Amino acid sequence: MTHLLEKNSPFIFSNECIQAFRTLKDKLTEASILIAPNWDQPFELMCDACDYAVGAVLGQRIEKHFRPIHYASKIMNQAEANYTTTEKEMLAVVYAFEKFCSYLIMNKSIVYTDHSALKYLFAKKDAKARLLRWILLLQEFNFKVIDTRGAENYAADHLSRLENPYENIFDPKEMNETFPLESLNKVAHKDPSTPWFADLANYHAGNFIIKGMTSQQKQKFFKDARYYFWDDPYLFRTCANQII
Repeated sequence: MTHLLEKNSPFIFSNECIQAFRTLKDKLTEASILIAPNWDQPFELMCDACDYAVGAVLGQRIEKHFRPIHYASKIMNQAEANYTTTEKEMLAVVYAFEKFCSYLIMNKSIVYTDHSALKYLFAKKDAKARLLRWILLLQEFNFKVIDTRGAENYAADHLSRLENPYENIFDPKEMNETFPLESLNKVAHKDPSTPWFADLANYHAGNFIIKGMTSQQKQKFFKDARYYFWDDPYLFRTCANQII
């Protein structure tokens, strides 16, 4: 039934869809699956990631038993699929806080993950720019991270292992090591269609400097360049209070 919601997908409500609908209706009416949030109790998050998807479960404890409030999952894009294992686990946590922000903001929460390295990322000062952005986002919330076994994190683990619809679409491609780095400098500031940040991107990505600048123009260029940094494939600007 989920495939019927995809773009340009023909809407064919087959017998399998009818059976799936009846099964869902029966399961939802048999017992109370989700609970309403209790704003006086801390929230708990179970997060997990696999090679191509992330999953999260928001819930609370009732008589020492975890009861779910909301389930969420998503398939990674091509860039996210190339993250390291630690970055994917961190992505799952960030996704959960963004998804359940209305529940978690101004409330205490506990994050359960089966990747113990996440606990040490928050104290790491020389992390990648991407991880620093995530850490800055998570600093808005009041939470603590608890390492848990994979068997105890089964709900989020199951959500993160959704069927990959793109498994047979994208062919793995080898890296072209003969690609000339000089091609980055083909973007010229004299072209009126070139975006204003092209010169800064060329400088930070390949150490290319515009030729023909006066000393005054160079001074202004290097002064402006101090507020930018390159995290392939994006150019970022550092604003006031070190906000990226």
